[in-house]
Amino acid sequence: MLICLSRKKKEKNDKLLINACHKTTFLSMLEKSWEKEVFAYFMEMGTGKSKVLIDNISMLYDKGKINGALIIAPKGVVKTWYESEIPNHMANHIDKKVVLWQALINKTQNSKLETLFKAGVDLRILIMNVEAFSTKKGLEFAKKFLNCSSALVAIDESTTIKNPSAKRTKAILSLSKMAKYRRILTGSPVTKSPLDLYTQCFFLDSFLLDHASYYSFRTRYALMRTANFGGRSVQIVVGYRNLGELSEKLKPFSYRVLKDDCLDLPKKTFMKRIINLSPDQFKIYEQMRKTALATLNGKMTTTVTALTQIMRLQQITCGHFKADDGTLQDIPNNRIDELVNVLSEIEGKVVIWAHWQRDVHKIIEVINKEFGEGCCVDYYGLTPQDERQENIRKFQEDEKVRFFVGTPQTGGYGITLTAASNMIYYSNGYDLEKRKQSEARIDRIGQTKPMTYIDILAENTIDEKIVEALRKKVNIASEIMGEELTAWI
Repeated sequence: MLICLSRKKKEKNDKLLINACHKTTFLSMLEKSWEKEVFAYFMEMGTGKSKVLIDNISMLYDKGKINGALIIAPKGVVKTWYESEIPNHMANHIDKKVVLWQALINKTQNSKLETLFKAGVDLRILIMNVEAFSTKKGLEFAKKFLNCSSALVAIDESTTIKNPSAKRTKAILSLSKMAKYRRILTGSPVTKSPLDLYTQCFFLDSFLLDHASYYSFRTRYALMRTANFGGRSVQIVVGYRNLGELSEKLKPFSYRVLKDDCLDLPKKTFMKRIINLSPDQFKIYEQMRKTALATLNGKMTTTVTALTQIMRLQQITCGHFKADDGTLQDIPNNRIDELVNVLSEIEGKVVIWAHWQRDVHKIIEVINKEFGEGCCVDYYGLTPQDERQENIRKFQEDEKVRFFVGTPQTGGYGITLTAASNMIYYSNGYDLEKRKQSEARIDRIGQTKPMTYIDILAENTIDEKIVEALRKKVNIASEIMGEELTAWI
């Protein structure tokens, strides 16, 4: 049955992956899932979830079950599927046409898209970024493709549809019934709360979790209380319950794979470097904290207001704040000095993540001054698209390039930075998925050295609260997935 795994012609990447991953785990997962109409691959980054899906597609094609596949992935990952994953891992005998969706459709791109509907190609594969489904054009083309195909639809990093009210989530859910076979892939199905699971599982089948609506699901697994915001009563989540039951419901249609289960990767160590606020920072921070408390205790508080206050406090701990005239002002601070101290203490290449673009600019400026021009590359929102891949190559291959500086929002997905074994978080956000994804950039096949992760935190500030929140999310996720609590941060 496992025809794709027994082929003599395999790419080198396939061999490496199969050798690294326990064969029994890989094969049992494939056997359990391949004929099922719906399945969830809850596989940590670097354990081969892309290959499992591609083998699954190949098997269904060879059995005459499908002639098309729609792969939906985050913007930063779609090119990897197109340029690397499918060419390297799909069986050579399959006559296929692979097309990558692009937002700006010119005559050339339109011609490529139309080849998906021409006769003579056995397997048609359309790869789309999840953001495309926020547009009418993207949704309509996906529906056109599915109407003309007997297809499998897969969502890579399926937590991108965890928000039930988001436009793209609703659009992607509307595709569910148009494909007989549906798959979701993610290493972290729970990033903020157990409620993240609802729309991911709903995409597979609306009855999988025995709840016809998000609100009935929430009532079953969340503890609610009534709060007053802006003069109106709303229900807010204050805790969770019945998580053991939820874990059992996931088991029949999912398979969990951890790196520790199948990859012999070096040890990871997590450290904190604690700093104090400078006198100027402390003064501004306390003033802002009191203002925030007064605002949050007011009658007109909203979620947006609360997040704004938290963001302002975090900016101050990072050494900048928005003045009354709207301009961003720098504050003398110890964080950048501590970063230099850390970089001076460790050897080899280093990945540095910062939550704010302003911090990225500051870090690059200081590193170039302290360690020499040309020693670092950047990867964040303002890095030109045509430079990003080259910056990765330089960091991986050029000995002169020692530092990689970016934001998890931009660089945390789909790239390999195994030339480094040290990673520093200059600042953190509240998004657990981005945190875990960014950690995995060095924790991948090809890593040979023990890894060290260092968080720079300002004592008795919002920094510590953010880490506590991330830690809590990790523990909730571990409970649902039936894992031991992660020793993390």
